[in-house]
Amino acid sequence: MSAQDIFPQLNTPENQNENPAHTMDELWAWIDDRNENLSVSLNAITLEQCKPWYYDESEGCIRNEKGSFFKVYGALFKSEDSILSTQPIILQEEIGFLGILCKEINGTWHYLMQAKIEPGNVNVVQISPTLQATKSNFTRAHGGNAPEFLDYFQNMNPEDIIVDQIQSEQSSRFLKKRNRNVICKVRGDVSETKAHRWMTLRQIKEFMRHDNMVNMDTRTVLSCIPYVLMGQDADVPFQNKDYFYKSAWNLNRKTLAKIYNYINDYKMFNLAHTELCDIGKLPGWTMNPEGIVCDKKSSFRVMYCDVSIEGREVTNWKQPLFAAEGKAIFGLFCTNNDGVLEFLVKPKVEIGCFDGVEIGPTIQKESTELLNENDIEKLFTKKLTHKENVVADVILSEEGGRFYQEENRNVIIYIEKDEIKDLPKGYIWSDFGTLNMLTQVNNCLNIQLRNLLSLMEV
Repeated sequence: MSAQDIFPQLNTPENQNENPAHTMDELWAWIDDRNENLSVSLNAITLEQCKPWYYDESEGCIRNEKGSFFKVYGALFKSEDSILSTQPIILQEEIGFLGILCKEINGTWHYLMQAKIEPGNVNVVQISPTLQATKSNFTRAHGGNAPEFLDYFQNMNPEDIIVDQIQSEQSSRFLKKRNRNVICKVRGDVSETKAHRWMTLRQIKEFMRHDNMVNMDTRTVLSCIPYVLMGQDADVPFQNKDYFYKSAWNLNRKTLAKIYNYINDYKMFNLAHTELCDIGKLPGWTMNPEGIVCDKKSSFRVMYCDVSIEGREVTNWKQPLFAAEGKAIFGLFCTNNDGVLEFLVKPKVEIGCFDGVEIGPTIQKESTELLNENDIEKLFTKKLTHKENVVADVILSEEGGRFYQEENRNVIIYIEKDEIKDLPKGYIWSDFGTLNMLTQVNNCLNIQLRNLLSLMEV
């Protein structure tokens, strides 16, 4: 059996039953126009030039004068008195909105998507949620205009809510950072803007096949669609995909218990914890006028930037960005278990994780980490090298508001279940429905796993 047998929808033409508001050609032309007609400038500067940002010696962090948005501290990951690792980390305690409006147009469900520019984006414009705003944005702490469509999310009717979950961000860069992931039905006419277009879910999935086209915030919101809770007459975009449809409705109590057993044991008995420290005195890192760099090879550094972007609430500002050094790889094995699609997942401990541990993908490796540490990773490398049953392989960007050109390789590979004889401790085979159920609970699946699951062409 091959990946094409399991996923016959891959590389198929547009669904003839859809009646989209815009064709794919029209949407590509819109994105090209936004890229060509919006001016974007980003220049590396020194901390002295980055005012109102500065190093606060008394607080031990990089911050702005208002104390808003975020701060950059040093972080020590410790077990009892032993230091396991050190790094700069972003402290942004506020919870922002990642919100998508949806409505039925011409008999097909559409989602209002934004062609948004972030300072750290690789390719300038990426497809983003209807609303993507920190609390500082929508409370206008920066003095700019209120984000478009904010009112719809501040005044939601609970009967119209499809998704409303607070989910984690990248715990390797943020300390306990979370955002509110929302999909809400809208009643009445909602007009598009220069930056917004109505798209079907299939069209968004089509864009996901292209490197760096759909941003991280869209991916995490779509991963939370509660397929497993929807009734037969609900908006089920994968209704004609028999294999995935069956998998989405599957929910395994024993798998759920096993997942919670792993993560609850860690939370209860593990002694690892994170402490903040003075960023100017962070062991193993050097703070210089241009940024903060590791004394040895690292997957990122901190830089300071002068940013100018048209069409935003504020068009010019300065800020620190975490700049990637190389690409991480996030991978997911899937298999057919008696007609049910299963994914190989495992608990992942990270320095900034809100609850210490979340369920992550089969493979989650920073650019500086070795990949072939056990039989699972060796099999993954072999399959990927020979392009054997690769379901998805795409370069996707991380959030461009805090990270500079961080793009990572996201891979899903189909294997036969008997290709892995004995699972190493911590690995769990889980059906899609169980994982989908866990996206309806805060802080269970990490953002890397949620992003990979969002690639499934349902």
